[in-house]
Amino acid sequence: MRTFWLVLVAVAALSGGLAAEGQGGTKQAAIPLPPMGWSSWNSFSNTINSDIVIAQAKAMVSTGMAKTGYRQINIDEGWWLGERDPQGNIVVDPKAWPAIAPGEKPGDMGNIVRFIHAQGLKAGIYTDAGADGCSLYPDLGPVYHHVGSEGHYEQDFLQFAKWGFDYVKVDWCGGDKENLDPAVQYAEIGRAIQRAEAITGHRLYLSLCEWGKNSPWTWAPGVGGMKADVWRTSGDIVDPIVASGMNSGRKAGFQKMLANFDQGIHPEAEHTGFYNDPDMMVLGMPGLTDAENRVHMALWAMSGAPLLVGADLTRLSAATLATLTNPGVLAIDRDGLGLQAVRVASYGDGLEVWSKPLAKPGERAVLLLNRTAGPAQIAARWSDLGLADAPATVEELWTGKELGSFKTSYTGTVEAGDAVLLLVNGSEGRFTSYKAEPGTRETVRFSHVAGSARVARVEILYANAGKAARLVELRVNGRIATRIALPPTAAIAGKVTIQSLLDRTGAENVLEFSGAGGVGIQSIAVQ
Repeated sequence: MRTFWLVLVAVAALSGGLAAEGQGGTKQAAIPLPPMGWSSWNSFSNTINSDIVIAQAKAMVSTGMAKTGYRQINIDEGWWLGERDPQGNIVVDPKAWPAIAPGEKPGDMGNIVRFIHAQGLKAGIYTDAGADGCSLYPDLGPVYHHVGSEGHYEQDFLQFAKWGFDYVKVDWCGGDKENLDPAVQYAEIGRAIQRAEAITGHRLYLSLCEWGKNSPWTWAPGVGGMKADVWRTSGDIVDPIVASGMNSGRKAGFQKMLANFDQGIHPEAEHTGFYNDPDMMVLGMPGLTDAENRVHMALWAMSGAPLLVGADLTRLSAATLATLTNPGVLAIDRDGLGLQAVRVASYGDGLEVWSKPLAKPGERAVLLLNRTAGPAQIAARWSDLGLADAPATVEELWTGKELGSFKTSYTGTVEAGDAVLLLVNGSEGRFTSYKAEPGTRETVRFSHVAGSARVARVEILYANAGKAARLVELRVNGRIATRIALPPTAAIAGKVTIQSLLDRTGAENVLEFSGAGGVGIQSIAVQ
């Protein structure tokens, strides 16, 4: 069993990071972990109001979800009808958002924030990057215009911070309608958030919802500074399923869930506190069996995805609640290395092995996924996982059952449309170290790096004596850069881990870090 290490990871899930032993005895830097919580859209569409939010916040606490790390209560589309006062300030419907405690003023969104915070939770809000928003295309109710923040970025994000919101989701319906450039608009939003934080001292976590139309994984990490924390990689996982009304007969789809998972795999962009977001989960909503719910949860955990529940928390079954709160599975999603799973093997059409490197050296989360219509045996080989060719122990994560020690591989039977989630604990495979070449203060270059046309794990040894994380850009063989956040290390060397496609075989790859002044990148180790 994982015992101490599992407890350590669970604590990290609550504290927001984990410092772990890396290669060469240095410490893996603590990085922000993806959010966990609930969002209103999937189950309430644009019918959201104060009473619904209060009930969901109470349920998050009473079910025990909050104790396992679920903290976020996110108010999605429909909270605002598009009205502003003569000064351009958002006007909120006082009937939908009344006073909750004595002395409060109706129509003040700070009321619901204070209630959420009083439950020990965090509050999220929603807007659009365009002048209009997604209320142009309502699922329920009338069309509302002018519910986006374009032209009011600084004003609106300052208001969100003053209300006390901790998280803001910025959609793209209005931006798409206007044919805006998402990289430009979200950079402006990032700057507006930075200004709001500087004025209020209050952190606003940014969820960028551009649906993957313009490949946000290539430009969203660090856009506008450090303000792009998660970005959507696909369209909506489901149309809203409101318990009563014209869409109550809708169901979530297993194949659509799988498609969102597939579209969310961009391991080269997920690292150091930046995360691909395959959308809110549909666990507990009509349409999926308990077994399919477990596959869904396993896929999101292997993705290192935000775990945002779209189901009505007041209606969760005992089986769904157990799936959402399984400690071993949550620890995979919340692992302090902050990396995404990679498909390391496939057999025929639809039999796959996925591997996620974990912070503890020699440890891997492994998913055996069967997309076919019949049961099949799937083998995970240690060499495919980046482990040494030596015995490793295997644990089934849903039950915590130890399956034994295996020499070079493990083979399991996987039912049709199902998955087996494993923890493999073996010996770490070999890393090759490279020293930085002489160069400028701002650019650090590594040449003749060996690769094999696959996603490689790269550990970066650096020293950031500042008080804040620093952004650097990495280009591999001259391709589009990915931005990497290097947290402070005080006076000692630290490490962060990324994954990168080294697409030239042999020792022909070139890795170049720009904007590296002040972070002292000394060497890299590649597996």
